[in-house]
Amino acid sequence: MHSITAFGTFSGTSGSGTATLLHPLALRRADRSDLQGVLTLLADTAEWLHSKGVSQWPRGGFGPERIEPLIEERVLYLLDDELRYLDPDEDVPPVATIALDGHADPEFWAPADDPGSALYVHKLAVARPWAGTGLGDALLDWAGDTARATGRRWLRLDCAKRNQELQDYYRRRGFQHVRTVDLPHRASGALFQRPAESAMVAAFRDLTLPELIGA
Repeated sequence: MHSITAFGTFSGTSGSGTATLLHPLALRRADRSDLQGVLTLLADTAEWLHSKGVSQWPRGGFGPERIEPLIEERVLYLLDDELRYLDPDEDVPPVATIALDGHADPEFWAPADDPGSALYVHKLAVARPWAGTGLGDALLDWAGDTARATGRRWLRLDCAKRNQELQDYYRRRGFQHVRTVDLPHRASGALFQRPAESAMVAAFRDLTLPELIGA
């Protein structure tokens, strides 16, 4: 059974300096009203990647035609700062986003990989003010737990072929490099997987848990 995610606050060190973040966070499925906030978060992340010389995502982010299907399929998740609800008139972007589904990219994952044995992480991004707080780690742990709870053996992802720093990060998080698929029209292609394992994630409240249990 999917482990219960505890509610709590989170503190850590941001990428731009030391900061104490004592905000309650909650994970939920994105809906149509979230589209602009997601596009903004992904565009900001893409710009930051390009500033570091990484072109995995298109500069300026993704168009709505790439994100709307993920929302419609209910596979895009948002991490919210729950204090945003104290001022409903304030437009507060999501803290982080992650897509998790069973769609194996056919240009990367071959039939011999048993694509159905895994869930796949896409569009993982953490807003810059929250960078360095471990939220990316927590979302990957949640994704691995979800994969295990749905009977999958693996959690998989692909990342930029030339981003050694990001590849090293995934290795530190327990992912193993499967292979690199070098296609001239794709910046991504470094394939990673790790076993789908149970994890207790205390960084945020999981509002998707009742849906999973009732599925």
